[in-house]
Amino acid sequence: MKGMVLVKLTVLGYYGGYPYDGVGTSSYLVTAGDYHLLLDCGSGALNALEEILDPLQLDAVLLSHYHHDHTADVGVLQYYWQLRQGDRKTPELPIYGHTADPLNFGALTWAGATVGRAYDPAVVNPIGPFDVTFMPTKHPVPAYAVKIVERATGEQLTFSADTAYVPQLADFAQGSQLLMTDTNFGADKTGKMWHMTSTQSGAIAKASHAKRLLLTHLPQDVPFDQLRDEAQAAAGDGVQVIVAQKYLQLDLG
Repeated sequence: MKGMVLVKLTVLGYYGGYPYDGVGTSSYLVTAGDYHLLLDCGSGALNALEEILDPLQLDAVLLSHYHHDHTADVGVLQYYWQLRQGDRKTPELPIYGHTADPLNFGALTWAGATVGRAYDPAVVNPIGPFDVTFMPTKHPVPAYAVKIVERATGEQLTFSADTAYVPQLADFAQGSQLLMTDTNFGADKTGKMWHMTSTQSGAIAKASHAKRLLLTHLPQDVPFDQLRDEAQAAAGDGVQVIVAQKYLQLDLG
């Protein structure tokens, strides 16, 4: 390790599609030192975030795509930044998104509260202490897998975002300390899919030589133990498979 910066991931919400049993949809807080990046902002993200961090202390938000289970709380986060009194890290909160959907990208700017910033999927994007790169996924709308590398330490987190199985994801995620995958189905799922199965997630983790695999974007109707066991069997003994839990914290180091 080149430095002493601790990179930490905190799960705020992990379900796919809709919140369930008091847990929201895709949202994760990535912290390096005192820098706080919100990765996706799904349903329930703001309430969950308030339990561990003043939302006015966010440095940036990064959206993988514009489906509602990844963006549902963007609007109320904008209102929070507009209306809430208190010290804030920055006058306007940057929200990074892609421009393949101009209408949704335009909505990221809310005067006096948030400002939409375009990321370029073709190059490395510096965001705070992170170098962020993207890979298009296989999904009904433009969506991007996200690789976040902490510049000082080289610690790497890769998030598949929403995608059907694409082998290239393993190349994109090579050497990640933590790989987070869209695991919306059990191993027995067949037919057309826009998300991955537990076995496919495990296979990506094995091929990418990830140290740990975090199963995310979880289904409401498949036992988590089953998903973990199926993914672990595919990933092999060299990868630790973990199922997302609300407020689960993982250090990358």
